[in-house]
Amino acid sequence: MRIAVLSGKGGTGKTLVSVNLAAAAKKSIYIDCDVEEPNGYLFFKPEDVQEEISVKIPKVDNELCNGCRRCVDFCKFNALSYIKDKLIVFEEICHSCGGCIILCPERALIERDKVIGKIQRGISYGVKVNTGILNTGEASGIPIIKNLLMENQFQGDQVTFVDCPPGSACIVMESIKDVDYCILVAEPTLFGVHNLNMVYDLVKLFNKPFGVVLNKCLEGENPAEKFCLEKNIKILCKIPFNNELGLLNSNAEIVVRKSKKYSDIFTGLLEAVIREVQYEATTNS
Repeated sequence: MRIAVLSGKGGTGKTLVSVNLAAAAKKSIYIDCDVEEPNGYLFFKPEDVQEEISVKIPKVDNELCNGCRRCVDFCKFNALSYIKDKLIVFEEICHSCGGCIILCPERALIERDKVIGKIQRGISYGVKVNTGILNTGEASGIPIIKNLLMENQFQGDQVTFVDCPPGSACIVMESIKDVDYCILVAEPTLFGVHNLNMVYDLVKLFNKPFGVVLNKCLEGENPAEKFCLEKNIKILCKIPFNNELGLLNSNAEIVVRKSKKYSDIFTGLLEAVIREVQYEATTNS
């Protein structure tokens, strides 16, 4: 069972929900796909090992290059340019498709490895923690996300929680495309509704079953709750705005391990999500 947790922007409580669900499940896998700003490992504090992640980019042999410019015309990302009788590769914007190498009639282009980031793996009280970290300045974290998800295929009775990047860009699409269920985390404000609508449209596009967690809830009007009711969206849980929770979370503490009150909240949320996934599986079988 693979569960994705996503939100329209950073700071809504996506990682709060992800790490505490993983901890509440006890035997679980936590995957931090927010490769530009991962912080789940700060909560789990696992003893980890690291592996560098590379992509293939073209390297030019200018003695073989005859200046035909086929590769330049082919590249839609403008990662190649022929300037002053010399072919130049702008590796920062290369998308590693390999098309230029295939097209070159003189075999003047070959592949070389370029390290774009790393993956950290570790264990924290039975939770397998996997974190992707993109190097500063790299154009795309998709190769790291693909590696993370490929290595952590669902096995046995373990539940996998995918902590997605914020927003609805291609790195989020890559993170959710193979999951069984999506949890959308939203704040109880008009701005929160705008961001909730972004990821709502995304999961509808991918035809993923989903529900909403409303975080930082106060007494009174809740625009995000109103949005869910109007759209007939399942509200899985309402987490109150609370100084104790804010303090624990800001200190990178896993609250289900520190407070019975929050352990009950996230255990109840986990049970609700599992019921939803099982219901979807039964309905679609």
